[in-house]
Amino acid sequence: MIIAQLSISPIGEDVSLSKFVKTALNVIKNHNVKFETNAMATVIEVNNLEDLLCIVSDVHRSIAEMGVKRIITELKIDDRRDVNATMQSKIDAVT
Repeated sequence: MIIAQLSISPIGEDVSLSKFVKTALNVIKNHNVKFETNAMATVIEVNNLEDLLCIVSDVHRSIAEMGVKRIITELKIDDRRDVNATMQSKIDAVT
């Protein structure tokens, strides 16, 4: 299982970024994967790297299609292979 943190920042746009976040979340929802959004990023749980990179590419493209001229995409990947880690199991391990 792969758990990833995704954050996309359109540069040179309005102060409020909520319309871009909403667009990104709709793209992620269309991929039917488990995800959680927090104040700074979105955490995504997928089975493999290929699925994750497809989602990230689709999200990045959707923001570009909104007319954004510059986009910073940050991706942090936790690809743990010794156990079947999930978002919930990571939380449970520290609570």
